[in-house]
Amino acid sequence: MSDRPQHRSVLIVEDNVTMRALIRSLVEGVGSVVHECADGESAVAYCARQHPDLVLMDVKLAGMDGIAATRAIRRSDPGARIIIVTEQRDEAYRRAATAAGARGFLLKENLLELPALLTEASAAAPEAGDEP
Repeated sequence: MSDRPQHRSVLIVEDNVTMRALIRSLVEGVGSVVHECADGESAVAYCARQHPDLVLMDVKLAGMDGIAATRAIRRSDPGARIIIVTEQRDEAYRRAATAAGARGFLLKENLLELPALLTEASAAAPEAGDEP
């Protein structure tokens, strides 16, 4: 077992500035380096260049929505770890997110669970060179 770095790169994809700031405060609290995008297109471009360890993706975004962005990111990087963070309770969104390649789904009303979810995702992350 190797020593993992304390800091993980996390991309927050959220169009609401206030919600992005709230998510950032929770993510930074568990020792992550955070980057932000406000829409799906910029998230896909960022992931192609930077390959963050984890993406926290909203569903309802201007232009390319979070489901389409998740699909595009996973198409170019099958090992990408994406968690949907949304207000959308509808089971159809959860199924669509899973089909697009999301590894988790968190309702925004449960945001206080995010630090524990990030800790779990960090512990479950494969070592460099391992299969996703």
